[in-house]
Order: sequence, then structure tokens, then C-alpha cells
Amino acid sequence: MASLRDIRTRIRSVKSTQQITKAMKLIAATRLRKAQEAILSARPYADALDTVLGNLAAGGQSMEHPLLQKRPLRRVELIVMTADRGLCGGFNSNIIRRAQRFLVENGDAHEIVLSTVGRKGHDFFRKREIKLRHDYAGVFQKLSYEPARRIASEVSEFFLKGEVDAVYLLYNEFISAISQRPVLATLLPLQPAVEQKGTSSEYIYEPSAEGVLEALLPRYLSTKVYRALLESQAAFYGAQMSAMESATKNASDLIGQLTLLYNRTRQAVITKELMEIVSGAEALK
Repeated sequence: MASLRDIRTRIRSVKSTQQITKAMKLIAATRLRKAQEAILSARPYADALDTVLGNLAAGGQSMEHPLLQKRPLRRVELIVMTADRGLCGGFNSNIIRRAQRFLVENGDAHEIVLSTVGRKGHDFFRKREIKLRHDYAGVFQKLSYEPARRIASEVSEFFLKGEVDAVYLLYNEFISAISQRPVLATLLPLQPAVEQKGTSSEYIYEPSAEGVLEALLPRYLSTKVYRALLESQAAFYGAQMSAMESATKNASDLIGQLTLLYNRTRQAVITKELMEIVSGAEALK
């Protein structure tokens, strides 16, 4: 049986851990609100791009562009987005399992190139000696549009050169503070949402529809990457907040169990001492 000192030490240790998890939960909740605001701010711009490109297609305009070209799949790239840190429940493990499933399902049919965003994914594949084309490090430390533009520019260059025939994004979609979903989305070739007949608006394109398309598609690609980064960041904070809330509750339960054990042990010690006193008194009679 553990001594009273050992139990007291463990109770203090669990209480210290509980304070840390409670603080991390509050920090994650604050950052989650900011991440949600960033998603809401980026959404109108992305929706407007979708609308314009959809109207181009629905209006019968020429949609011929190298970034839209579908080719037979021989070599594809998968960009895996994980977090830089842990303590977030199944956030990272769910994405990594989905990436492994993608490799198993498509490894025989195509040559797959991997890139990572986030330290956890990079460390996982490096330990297993899986070659990575590139690791986009430090993106989530101070997330902005520039890293998304850089990623989009680099993968579009590879696609246009014919080094890859398709590019996929794998990230966690933010649904709510307690729910995230791994999403595998096609990044290249681009697939703008075509509006249904009768819903498109009439536009006059200057200098031409082709010129507008040439200017918008790179921005559309960067916006898709940026939205995925924002979704992943918000999902991470939601997962971390839930994990820290669960850890704080578990710490409270453990403290209760240890306190009960401490009281029982202390009662047993007192009872034993009383019995020794009584036995000694009886022996002196």
C-alpha cells in the first residue's frame, strides 16, 4: 500500500497538471474564436471567386486553361496538413491514418509524392523513412495568406511542367468545437463549381473572358489552399480545447479517487496505532 506521503505527492502532481490543462483549454478557446473569425472573413472572397468562375462556365465561355486540364493519372501529389503540436486528441492521428489509407489504395495504380504542412506529419513520415518532396514548416506559427500563395504557386508550377498529374489536399475540416472531419480534396486540376442553367448572371468581361480566367485561376488556387489552412487551424484549436476539457475532468476524477484513497489509508494508519496502544496497555496489566 502506498504511504500517505506518496499519495499526497501524487495529489499535488495531478492538481498541477489540472491547472495546466485548464489554462490550455482557455487559450485554445480564445484562439478558436479568432480562427473562426478568420474563416468567416475569408469566405465571402472565396465564394465570389467561385461565383465568377461558375458563371464563366455556365455562360458558355471558354474554360480552356492548363490548370483545368485533366490528364491520365501517373504521378500524383498528396499534401498532408497536420498540426505542429500534440495534446489535441485524435486530430493528427486521424489525418495520418487517412494519408496511409490513400497510399495503400493508390500506391499500386499511381506514383505518389508526399508533401507535409505541420511538424507532426513531417515527423511521422520521416521516422518511417518515407520520402517527402517538401515540408512547409512554420506555416501555422503565424498563419497568413502568403504561405498559401507560395504553396499554390509551387504546386501549380509542378503541375504545369507535367511533373504531377493531380494534387490532393488532406486536412481536417472544422465542423464545430467538438467535431472535426478529415477531408481529401482535389486541388489540381482545378474544378470550379458550375452554376445550374437559369441561375447564372450576365457579365461583361474586360479585356476578355480568357484574360479574366488567366488572372483569377491562380488566385482561386491560392484561396483554396488558404481556406484549407484556416479550416485545419480552427479544427486544431477545437480539438485541443475538447482534449484539454476532457483532461481537466479526468484530473478532477483522479483527484477525488486519490483523496478517497488518502482518507482510507490515513484511517487505517490511525486504527493501527490505536490498536498498538491498546495492545500495549493490555500487556502492562
